[in-house]
Amino acid sequence: MSEKLIALIVCLVIVAAGAALYAAPRAAKTAAKGRPTVEKTTAIQKIQKTDAEWKEQLSPEEYRVLRRQGTERAFTGEFHDHHEKGVYVCAACGLPVFASDAKFESGTGWPSYWQPVAPENVETERDWSLGLPRTEVHCARCGGHLGHVFEDGPPPTGLRYCINSVSLDFEKAK
Repeated sequence: MSEKLIALIVCLVIVAAGAALYAAPRAAKTAAKGRPTVEKTTAIQKIQKTDAEWKEQLSPEEYRVLRRQGTERAFTGEFHDHHEKGVYVCAACGLPVFASDAKFESGTGWPSYWQPVAPENVETERDWSLGLPRTEVHCARCGGHLGHVFEDGPPPTGLRYCINSVSLDFEKAK
């Protein structure tokens, strides 16, 4: 291996370790702020489908993002500059995931929310697909990839759920 490649790998390891050390205390601080909670009223029934069933149900772009953890290009999604009142639901299964009153302008080109409609409606897991730790957000009912959550959002949670428009449908408030 060349010296430049070794130096790059060492730098990436150092950055990843630093990010992990930074994220742990910040996550604890965010939790201590008392993130708004919604009382859990019903258990979410999981949806299990084969890959072929998902391919048949979803458009090619929905399948790429929701089932293969893809990302739509910034500023191209239907909801990045959307301001109607209502609820955003998972495009694959219809579970309500974000409300318009938690939406904010992040300037990133993707719809951003400071909290889900109910904590139990989304699940998260560590994502190392880019070589650095991120937190993936997915639908708690069907497991569809929605986007990622970052700790640089507005009060009261300090979170920014950065979500792909193609992962969502919108139900207008009545």
